[in-house]
Amino acid sequence: MIRKANPLVILGFGLCLASPTHAQQADSSSPDLVLINGNVLTMDDRSSVVEALAVLDGKILATGSNASVKSIISTRTRVLDLAGKTVVPGLIDTHAHFKAAGLSEYVVSMSKAKTVVEALDAIKTFAAKKNPGEWIVGGAWHPPSQLAEKRYLTKQEIDGVAPNNPVYLRTVGHFSMANGLALQKAGVDKSTPNPSGGSFEKDASGELTGVLVETAIDRVEKAVPPWSEEDEVRQFKIAEGVLNSFGITSVVEGATEARDIRTLQKIAVSGEATLRAGLMFRPEPPADMAAWETVMSGNGASSGFGDDWLKFAGIKIFYDGGMTLKTALTRDVYPDSHDDYRGIAQQTPERLKQLVSICNRYNWRVGVHVVGDLGIDHVLDAFEAADREKSIRDRRFILIHASLIRPEQMERAHRLGARVDFQNVFMWDKAATVERFLGRATADRAVPTKTLIERMGINSLGAGTDFPVNPINPLLNMYIMVTRKDPNGNVYGASEAISREQALRLYTSAAARYTFEEGRKGTLEPGKLADLVVLSADYVAVPEDQIKDIKADVTIVGGKIVFQR
Repeated sequence: MIRKANPLVILGFGLCLASPTHAQQADSSSPDLVLINGNVLTMDDRSSVVEALAVLDGKILATGSNASVKSIISTRTRVLDLAGKTVVPGLIDTHAHFKAAGLSEYVVSMSKAKTVVEALDAIKTFAAKKNPGEWIVGGAWHPPSQLAEKRYLTKQEIDGVAPNNPVYLRTVGHFSMANGLALQKAGVDKSTPNPSGGSFEKDASGELTGVLVETAIDRVEKAVPPWSEEDEVRQFKIAEGVLNSFGITSVVEGATEARDIRTLQKIAVSGEATLRAGLMFRPEPPADMAAWETVMSGNGASSGFGDDWLKFAGIKIFYDGGMTLKTALTRDVYPDSHDDYRGIAQQTPERLKQLVSICNRYNWRVGVHVVGDLGIDHVLDAFEAADREKSIRDRRFILIHASLIRPEQMERAHRLGARVDFQNVFMWDKAATVERFLGRATADRAVPTKTLIERMGINSLGAGTDFPVNPINPLLNMYIMVTRKDPNGNVYGASEAISREQALRLYTSAAARYTFEEGRKGTLEPGKLADLVVLSADYVAVPEDQIKDIKADVTIVGGKIVFQR
């Protein structure tokens, strides 16, 4: 923590604490913290750049020149000399499953596996540390784009390296894998019927392969023992610190279960939170609409309930799959389809309308996971039907992902006052997979960021990562928005590239609007929360290819340093 002191180099890169300059008599209205000699990008409506800012009681007290801010320093003020470093508002990831950042000690990591053999070796090594019968759970990964074989592992292969442990391997979503013991504990065998909207995959002889598709995942997921409360608190606290290390001060948790809400509330109430979270509550799938209505009516809470640290952002509903999973619901038949295949819907359009209608009735805002353009048609139909019953136009309903949205759909969403929160980083290490499944033309128009800004306005949009599906690094995501490049330097959809300022706004001023907090955060202006990041390089001035290499050197949340490199 910053302490009053003589000039002292801290943080390992030359920022220093200076003795108060032009010190005035200490009083309760003088700042707790002052940052001077900086390149502060306020991201206000005028895109103002200032030298200094002052913080009092967790909020920004003043911004301006070094002289103006120094004039309000008192003996109680801590002063941080930025030595020319660039400062931006705290970064906001509008869609992540951030608990995964705290699971490294608890799950087998598959992220480095490049072949089936390497994936199986990772499981075998992890299983050697477990007692027979203990569950082995995998962290998020993406076999079709990650493995040389471009496929999922089979039950038989996993049994070969972990015969004495139930093994359940999550992926980036929509597909999972399980071995024989895991399927047995979940009560699944080859005679088990497929659930609606999913399947237990079988080989040509009718034997289970262990691959679980969409709604079939739930059957095995529920058989996995939950973490202890102590473990979950620790996982979330680790995860908050990891996001802070990337300059992230707020996040929208993309699909939050009730247990996670309780854990996050416990951390916030204890005063140990270092990350502000908006929660997209994902209730258990209802058996019928009456059960869904009971959940929505609940105890009277609705979207926005909470405080600056933790609040309900809305209800999360899943509709289709994903581009990289070949399950996005598309208007056009998939290029290599021989049976008119257009992707997978997890429910009927009529059922979706009913779910959205009930949420709206009880003042819950809705965010729908939808990727393909046909799926987007259905979601917009549901939003329009709800709007006819009770206006949603000031409620900012959300199309989550909407990677293959078309211009006329953007305009339709904008008329409803809806948002689109997308993730350009899908086109980082997965662009080639999108091209393979959907064709080059579709890969080029995926995540059409420039067109979205032109048709909907930047304040109707936000950027995120869908971590752990993709890397959490905001500066990598901004680099992709600006360059449209993948790791090999291949450019997808050059005409959809945007400016650096637009990319930064999608993580700051525009992103804050997701949780209706544009008056509280997202820019560095007096009265707003003192959430900010000191960067390792000048985001505006470095060559384009170096944007992705910029790091957070200091992250401040509510006026307190929560991370320093």
